[in-house]
Amino acid sequence: MIVSIMQPYFFPYIGYFQLIAASDVFVFHDDVQYIKNGWINRNRILSAGVPRWLTRPVLSASYELKINQRRYELSARNVPRLLRQVEAAYSKTQRFVEIFPLCREILGFADANVAVFNANLIRRVAAALHIDTQFLFSSEIEKDDRLTGQDRVIEICRELGATRYVNPIGGAHLYDARRFADAGLQLSFLQPVTLTSGRFVAAQAPPLSIVDTLMFNDDRAMQQLLRSFRLADATDLAYAAG
Repeated sequence: MIVSIMQPYFFPYIGYFQLIAASDVFVFHDDVQYIKNGWINRNRILSAGVPRWLTRPVLSASYELKINQRRYELSARNVPRLLRQVEAAYSKTQRFVEIFPLCREILGFADANVAVFNANLIRRVAAALHIDTQFLFSSEIEKDDRLTGQDRVIEICRELGATRYVNPIGGAHLYDARRFADAGLQLSFLQPVTLTSGRFVAAQAPPLSIVDTLMFNDDRAMQQLLRSFRLADATDLAYAAG
């Protein structure tokens, strides 16, 4: 069984959904510290040719609080403002009529808990992409909460009965394949395949929100994008690096 674990991001990029599609179980890592100015409450869209932030404000609170202890600001202005940003950026795109109502539905979700809101967002987009992966919250999984980093990941995988753990390749330096092997786990990294045509540009760093990708690609193209990756075994990467 393939497991992946990620913090619940706000309208994450296509690679996040590739990771979900590559997994049997996807775990929202919701019981870790909320990091300000990351990807939890914001992402980037392209407006007038310029990357701009699409941000949902989070209420001020102690920096020590976990993601599932933080709440979005429930101002009546926030959702209309975000929708205006999306409309201004994408009203002339080929899929605006299909995708804008999805954005409106997602942003209208009433639960202000950051983890719950973002998980619902990701589930709704995954459903629109015909991804049937099982979703769980890490806070629902019995584990030793004193563990951090890869030790915490290994513990979660053990509890779920995983045989393989997959992480985005950008985080390869955070993991030791030997530790995973000792725990009976295969460690792999998702490596996007660069596409040479179409709107999607895999080399964008960091890439744009899934909103941008959805607005320019029909269902067939989106399915192609979801499959445009390879799973690189950690031992192969270590051998190549050596």
